[in-house]
Amino acid sequence: MRPRPRRARVLAATVLLVASAGILPVGAQGGPNSLYQGPSPRPGPDVLYWPLATAPQLTNAGIWHAPPILVSGTTAYRQGEFLYQDWMYDDRGAAGGFSCCRDSGHIRNGSDLPAGNGGENLISPGFGTYTYPQTRPTYAENAADLVELRVKPTSGGTAFRVTLNTLTQQAVAQDAVAFTIALARCPGGTCPTVAQPFPHGANAHAPADVFLTVHGSTGELLDRAFHPVGSSPVTVAADLGRRQIEARVPKTDWDPAGGQVRTSAGVGLWNAAAGGYFVPQQNADTIHPGGLGNLNPSTASAFFNIAFRDSRQGLANSETFHPLGSWADPNHGVLAEPTYWRDYAQGLALRSGDLGPFHADINFSKLAQGATDNSQVPTTGAMDRIFSSHWDLGQGVDFNQGCNATSPNPCPPEYKGQLQPYAVYIPAHRPASGYGMTLLPHSLSANYNQYYNTNNQSAYGDRDGVHGSIVITTEDRGPDEWYHGFGGADPFEAWADVAARFPLDAAYTDIGGYSMGGYATYKFTTQYPDLFAAAHPTVGPPAVGIWVPPLPPTGGDYSNTNRMVASLRNVPFLMWNTVNDELVPYAGAATQANTFDQKGYRYQFWSFAMPPGLGHLGLGLHDNFNPGADFLGTAHVDRNPAHVTYVRNPKMDYPQNGTTADHAYWLSGVTLRDGSGTAPLGTIDVRSEGFGSGDPPPLATTHGAGVLTGTIPLCCTYDVQAKSWGPAPAAPVADVLDINAQNISDVTVNVRRAHVDCHVVLNIVSDGPVTVHLAGCGWSESSAP
Repeated sequence: MRPRPRRARVLAATVLLVASAGILPVGAQGGPNSLYQGPSPRPGPDVLYWPLATAPQLTNAGIWHAPPILVSGTTAYRQGEFLYQDWMYDDRGAAGGFSCCRDSGHIRNGSDLPAGNGGENLISPGFGTYTYPQTRPTYAENAADLVELRVKPTSGGTAFRVTLNTLTQQAVAQDAVAFTIALARCPGGTCPTVAQPFPHGANAHAPADVFLTVHGSTGELLDRAFHPVGSSPVTVAADLGRRQIEARVPKTDWDPAGGQVRTSAGVGLWNAAAGGYFVPQQNADTIHPGGLGNLNPSTASAFFNIAFRDSRQGLANSETFHPLGSWADPNHGVLAEPTYWRDYAQGLALRSGDLGPFHADINFSKLAQGATDNSQVPTTGAMDRIFSSHWDLGQGVDFNQGCNATSPNPCPPEYKGQLQPYAVYIPAHRPASGYGMTLLPHSLSANYNQYYNTNNQSAYGDRDGVHGSIVITTEDRGPDEWYHGFGGADPFEAWADVAARFPLDAAYTDIGGYSMGGYATYKFTTQYPDLFAAAHPTVGPPAVGIWVPPLPPTGGDYSNTNRMVASLRNVPFLMWNTVNDELVPYAGAATQANTFDQKGYRYQFWSFAMPPGLGHLGLGLHDNFNPGADFLGTAHVDRNPAHVTYVRNPKMDYPQNGTTADHAYWLSGVTLRDGSGTAPLGTIDVRSEGFGSGDPPPLATTHGAGVLTGTIPLCCTYDVQAKSWGPAPAAPVADVLDINAQNISDVTVNVRRAHVDCHVVLNIVSDGPVTVHLAGCGWSESSAP
């Protein structure tokens, strides 16, 4: 016999109490060990818990068996194979001058086209300036993007495998892409240093005895004089599904003889009619690549992407990083030398084609022994990783799409491929309970390396030197996605990738970001408050676009997180904004802070007076985020607070991306009664009397001032407005839930996590009919109006 429930007291509207053993049953488990495991609902979106995807480019066939490295700029020996891992979307060739952006207009003819957006990568332009022919889908603006190069000895010779990010059927059929590998033996372990010119007009040179060139289904082995080597053919096989090209060189034509071989390689576009590489011209057309700029076409290399660039700093072939690039290059101003795409060393080398420093000395004796050596792969510090997304949206890059700022997905994803990059910082010290996890989303017009090797990244990661947190910044599928749609799923896919590879403390999680990354901080915390212990947005807008209250934001009311601040009852915020911000109006930021204040929530609002011209970017250039790291501290998420408030915003849902946000803490299945209109909302507020505590009392709002020291002289003074809480008062323990619902038709309560049981009394105030489900209780009760 089912237990007889006590009748709930109906204070307003119609209430229906229904058992729902089939809805989010008690005891349902979360994802991998480093993610939440416990009773439902799981914190965060479903995509965080999906099994990891595997892109075809990362799979093996035939003789290849070793797992990929997935850390860019690294080499390794694995199971008798030598591997090099390159960066993603870094196929920009030589640097021929300042190139603002990688959008449709700048790629095609230097002026923005009607369908183009104009200036998407304004603050994270590539260093290289090469652009692809205006032919889709043959080139897809990404045809020479090297992902991986492998080498493996076989009984009959040597096998080479190149994996590309983009390899279309048209490119193979039209013989449109090629790569050349320079091979030089190292007698007695001493490698040659005298450079030899590459064949086929590549305009490159490196030490070599022979050159292997592959284009289409053709493979050629040439000596230094460009004469064919041997009489046996080089066999070539292209795997379009995996976007891999394999070439096998017979031992009778070239034999490494178990010694060391100095190896260099580049990828470019093939001119089938002329039988050689295309060297870019000034402007791309339907046939020719462009972007030569101020370079000499007789010396600038034809390669778009070269191998064996090292992620470690200070080496001759290292891809150093600074947000503004080199401060000492006499040929270009500082702003012309950005390094966000880790293509600086590549862009410099390809100006003259000198690939001498860009080599790997491959030990064929180690390969013959089947050795595994991962000593060149970093395990701590800042690095760039690659993960497989659940979605392959097509090949290559496409900026030839218009944005619609007022739609629930502001811009279509520009980086289409299934392989996506992210920056990650691994602190040197791993806490005994596992690393923390901090999301650090990038700004508008920036990319995933925005914070690479900055104090913003390392301060968040190192914390107090003991309680380290892994910090990740994803590409967001483009520079302008505003973390909606596929862009909104991207950080959680990367988070899941990290969780599968590093031990995490699932409750030690925070978020902070700059500008659009600050918007993401507001968006993700209001959608998934039970994922984060604390948050630190910097110059972040509360809504998509520009918001100057009382006017609606330019990105639409649906995007305005100010309407959702009620969800942040249990997430303290440190907000940094500048009073003279030329991009994010201070009025919107102040309104956001005052909303926290009016609700009696915990927050700090630092208002900075920045030097002229540095209103928006100044705090980033100043690069002192130690107070932010101190604020985030080592707090852990309280998954089961006594009082939960949650605002449901269905226009931010993207079910196809697994990012539906309809649950928080021990509430789930939150459904609006009326979801019509462009920006509907519903709010559910539930306080459990089963915890034996009342709400912590909000203390009086305080005001203060301070100075943030850093790299910019005479900077940066700030005023502080803040509110904190006193200790929570004790209260009688009771089997009661006090519920207030506005425009909510359904909600599910996990009674066990709410510290009540199936006999709970529901005190409900609602503005209309509402159905309350008690997970696992096995009975129902209806109440008439």
